[in-house]
Amino acid sequence: MIKLTMSFFILSVLVFSFVLTVQGFGSSGHDPLGKILNRQLSSLKSSELVVATTKLSSEYSPVYMSPQEGLKEANKIDSLPGQPEQGVDFDQYSGYVTVDGGKGRALFYYFVESPQNSSTNPLVLWLNGGPGCSSFGNGAMMELGPFKVKRDRMTLDLNEYSWNNAANVIFLESPAGVGFSYSNTTSDYNLSGDERTAEDSYTFLVNWLERFPEYKTRDFFLAGESYAGHYVPQLAQLILHNNKITNQTIINLKGIAIGNAYVDFETSYKGMYNFFWTHSLISDEANKGFGLYCNFSSPYTITDICREFLGQADTGDIFIYDIYAPLCPSSPSSAPPAGIFDPYSDQYINYYLNIPEVQKALHADVTGLPYQWESCSREILALWDDEPLTVLPVIEELMTSDIAVWVYSGDTEGRVPVTSSRYSINKIAATTKTKWYPWYTQKQVGEYAVEYENLTFVTIKLSTS
Repeated sequence: MIKLTMSFFILSVLVFSFVLTVQGFGSSGHDPLGKILNRQLSSLKSSELVVATTKLSSEYSPVYMSPQEGLKEANKIDSLPGQPEQGVDFDQYSGYVTVDGGKGRALFYYFVESPQNSSTNPLVLWLNGGPGCSSFGNGAMMELGPFKVKRDRMTLDLNEYSWNNAANVIFLESPAGVGFSYSNTTSDYNLSGDERTAEDSYTFLVNWLERFPEYKTRDFFLAGESYAGHYVPQLAQLILHNNKITNQTIINLKGIAIGNAYVDFETSYKGMYNFFWTHSLISDEANKGFGLYCNFSSPYTITDICREFLGQADTGDIFIYDIYAPLCPSSPSSAPPAGIFDPYSDQYINYYLNIPEVQKALHADVTGLPYQWESCSREILALWDDEPLTVLPVIEELMTSDIAVWVYSGDTEGRVPVTSSRYSINKIAATTKTKWYPWYTQKQVGEYAVEYENLTFVTIKLSTS
């Protein structure tokens, strides 16, 4: 029954996403995941970075809990400035959940309920990657939330493909220092990394469920993209572990979904350069050099000659997250055709979320942060303290714990391409249940899927994550 529930939810979302993902335009700007991958590659040479193993205590340490009475009502959004006058037939909430009272660390969330069947639809926590990027700005306002910021930067359109058509969705800005989330203790930011992100996200959840107790027993799913390929499995593992030993809230985790997700250093690099070659982005000579001289499987196997061939793999100035998207000028000139993603959406969102009236409606920036909201924090990225080379053992643990795992890949992304996802799944060596087959939407092939034991892999045509 778990798998049927997961399948219904994710397939619904994929159909919405397929309709939405028409080719658009991109830019060659900020690439936080690329910086992490390059940093890991550099660390391999000096053996500074080792494969991290997750160590969870067998004894439960109660997490920070704060009083939640009255906060749900206080967090309800009456109306966002510029939202449509009609069609907003769902409730939305936003605000802060304190995860460390002593240090004054608090995470910002935006929560939107389903317009229909909100009392029975599953609960989803969405996490964008980066690391250091906002799940609210990039996730809710640009990709899969109920609104899109219009070109005037002051008003909103409804997003007919919003995920809240299928689920009640929380968008969490994590860790502290990302988006509106903050700490009153500046040294907290120096501890930014995978472990702190999982711990604080878990503390957020158990407090949030006290604020919204009607969701305590609801089917719960974790979803995310890119570097959330770390966040999501690690948080799921922590939930499962704490569910066994806690006397606090039990989280009813049913499954996870990760899109174009960075889960393994070796397969990411191997798949990325294979994708580049098969899509005519690098030369035959460079590809042959990778095959002969590059081995990304060990911290000690990146040779100088391998690095020479890596230096030859120049793809030019392309938008790595959608290799077929033409690059666009630095400022908009005309509106894109209907159905085409507007590449300047990040500019509209950045302007909109820094409007004081908008922040007031969102119950955001209540402490007067000394900086503006931004979609990705370069400071948090620079301070990122731990990023294990692989989370595949964590994913395998989830699979053996009967947690449904969905891995989905858009076939035009080059940063963590579909080939990387396939290499990662092959590394797990899961048993095939349903062989590779095409799936359809509107009588067209949406792309392909294959089902393994407790893991489903889905590709999506002409799409990024």
